[in-house]
Amino acid sequence: MAPLEPRVVAVVVTYRRPELLSVGLAALAGQDRRPDHLVVVDNADDPATREVVERCDLPTTYLPSSTNLGGAGGFAYGVLTARALGADLVWLADDDGRPATPSTLATLLAAADAEGLEVAAPLVLDVDAPERLAFGLRRGTRRASLRSDLPTTGVVRGVANPVNGMLLSTRALDAIGVPDPRLVVRGDEVEMHRRLVRSGLPFATVLDATWLHPSGTRDVVPLLGGSVPVYVPADPERARVAYRNLGWLTSQPGMRWRRWPDEARYAWYHLVVQRDPDGWRVWRERSAAGRREQFAPSR
Repeated sequence: MAPLEPRVVAVVVTYRRPELLSVGLAALAGQDRRPDHLVVVDNADDPATREVVERCDLPTTYLPSSTNLGGAGGFAYGVLTARALGADLVWLADDDGRPATPSTLATLLAAADAEGLEVAAPLVLDVDAPERLAFGLRRGTRRASLRSDLPTTGVVRGVANPVNGMLLSTRALDAIGVPDPRLVVRGDEVEMHRRLVRSGLPFATVLDATWLHPSGTRDVVPLLGGSVPVYVPADPERARVAYRNLGWLTSQPGMRWRRWPDEARYAWYHLVVQRDPDGWRVWRERSAAGRREQFAPSR
């Protein structure tokens, strides 16, 4: 990240959550090293959201969308806008996450410079229980779920929770592109991480920089004592879309090894735990549709 004074553009995607958005934007504006510009993608074109954005004490570009582009589509729109505005670095956030301290951005910038990182991500903590990680952090074959599972300082290279406070250089964005707008509901962040790994660019989680976000364990069912998780949305249509996305992901370079472990754990969940052969059939059908790249919504 070469510039001595890089232009940092924060990109936030929101959908009908003006109260949460207000808290998050206040935290962005309250940084010791403030973003130079803020881009907000409003996936609902909501007047209450517009008011929140207009009150934010940062130079702002507001992008209302009459079509809900989803998280991935919203970030694609926002990141391209940030690039058009001359960003040297793009800082990503959704509407229910925020920096945990006023020094989060400054710490990410310092770590990126000191460690030679093209992408620097904060440690994402559960907003309701900050001693826990909101999403967990995989280190080899082990997964950290508590803050105490990790060193107190330094960086963890080659691993990150995308979007949530992630800071990307334009070199990284040129290499990995923007999130795939087709991957609504689930999978866009995994796919972004896949591209980042395959790019060969240096990236890391910065343990001294922290971010708050609701726990990502909703709809995650632990199997075999919690060592094997499966993602099973309660809403049937969300489940169908998520299963399709997972199928597509496991057909991509760098992710193909995950297909057969996924087959095994979802078979165990549907056939052994739930005794639901119809659920297993739906999982296999939707997963196969994803591998065939059949993203058209069902009629």
